Amino acid sequence: MAGRRRLLPCVGLGLLAVLCWVWVSFASLSGDQLRLDVSDRGAFQPQSALSDMEFASVASYRGPGNSDRRSKRELPILLWWSGGLFPHFPGDTERIDCATSSCLVTSNRKVQLYKRTASIIFYGTDFRAYEAPLPRLRHQTWALFHEESPMNNYVLSHGPGIRLFNYTATFRRESDYPLTLQWLPSLEYLLEPVAVSLEEKNRLRREGLAPVLYMQSHCDVPSDRDRYVRELMKYIEVDSYGKCLNNRPLPEHLEDTATATGEEPGFMNFVARYKFHLALENGVCPDYMTEKLWRPLHQGCVPVYRGSPVVADWMPNDHSVVIIDSFPSPKALADFLKRLDENDDEYVRYLEFKDPRRITNTRLLAGLDSREWGVNDMSKPNYLNGFECYVCDQENARLAAERAYRKAPQKTQPPQRKMASNSHMGCPLPSPGYGDIKDLPADDGWLQIWPQDYWQSLDQAEGLESLIRHNESDPSLLWKHIQNIAVSRARGKH
Repeated sequence: MAGRRRLLPCVGLGLLAVLCWVWVSFASLSGDQLRLDVSDRGAFQPQSALSDMEFASVASYRGPGNSDRRSKRELPILLWWSGGLFPHFPGDTERIDCATSSCLVTSNRKVQLYKRTASIIFYGTDFRAYEAPLPRLRHQTWALFHEESPMNNYVLSHGPGIRLFNYTATFRRESDYPLTLQWLPSLEYLLEPVAVSLEEKNRLRREGLAPVLYMQSHCDVPSDRDRYVRELMKYIEVDSYGKCLNNRPLPEHLEDTATATGEEPGFMNFVARYKFHLALENGVCPDYMTEKLWRPLHQGCVPVYRGSPVVADWMPNDHSVVIIDSFPSPKALADFLKRLDENDDEYVRYLEFKDPRRITNTRLLAGLDSREWGVNDMSKPNYLNGFECYVCDQENARLAAERAYRKAPQKTQPPQRKMASNSHMGCPLPSPGYGDIKDLPADDGWLQIWPQDYWQSLDQAEGLESLIRHNESDPSLLWKHIQNIAVSRARGKH
């Protein structure tokens, strides 16, 4: 709570406090903080699997359990609030026929207040408390699609924020429509033969190639990964490319980072030469795993990983990744990597999963087998279409239950709406990549940004919850509600 206490002195200053908070909040939520610069949208730090996903206009598919013959004028409406993510083209409205029912989906916000508009679907990165569609109508549900980094919107990591939603699709396995393995295209992707043999890697080592690769251009992130890597580099040689901790130039043909966004062969061959890849996510949260983890496994390199604290739950076996937090210090990790570098027999044990008989993780296999969506697999729906169909079927079932209850309230129970819990996102307060937060100087750049952003996001979540509870229709009143909550908290009444 140290980061939060620093905000409390502003409380009691009336209008000045609000202006102070708003200025800090907008600064912390600026596009430069939450999104990559255009120049950084390269291979080193793709934030979403959507950037690599192929979309196509697929003919409407009616599930075997769908006998819905209603016309478009009779169907419930699902509104994609983030129009830029509307997974249909051309136009802004389309009928979808799902497993058990049908809906009309649209990105036209004019239908927000329509009685037929049953649910509003939000893209988590774009969801802003001060832009929420208010008033929230009693007959509508809210659905959240958020496959990106927790850093993009910490409002969703707090109970008051995530509880605003009835349906979720996030990277957490506990969400209604889990996207945990979104960065893993298939089991075959893992089983691809090793790209560069151990003999060739050892030859390159003798010629001076470092054992460890770090390639990153998104530097100021909640996980504070550069602080850890900087300490690790004191004890083991690391070739660092990109803008963060750079000590090696990229070859000219790779200087345009865009060449690597789609696993371009030249880039893949370049990084595959390294025995170990430092794979540190930009945010730490259960089940948040990106290409930084799966790509080295695909290539036959050993990821040295920090991100999801439960990453072992999804690994091919219990000996395929080096988990940073299993070591008491960067020096201890460096000593371990040096031993692996010098011992071929121990190193190749980390690559045994390339033999399908050595993949022993039934959770991983079941997760790949059971997911209904595909990654660049045109025989399956993408997960955007999959989630909207999930919401469609859920909403039709809810509406049918409500009609049945109104028709015979004595014979049926009133339907209970689903509500997301903190386990559907629930990412923790960012902590320093190395060392204790109490030891950081007050002017530390990371300290000034991410702990405050986390707690200010809680303020926004509570403020929006208050707006909805009071049936407000003007989202700009958010700041007034936040101030009221802060004053009540200071008086011990909240």
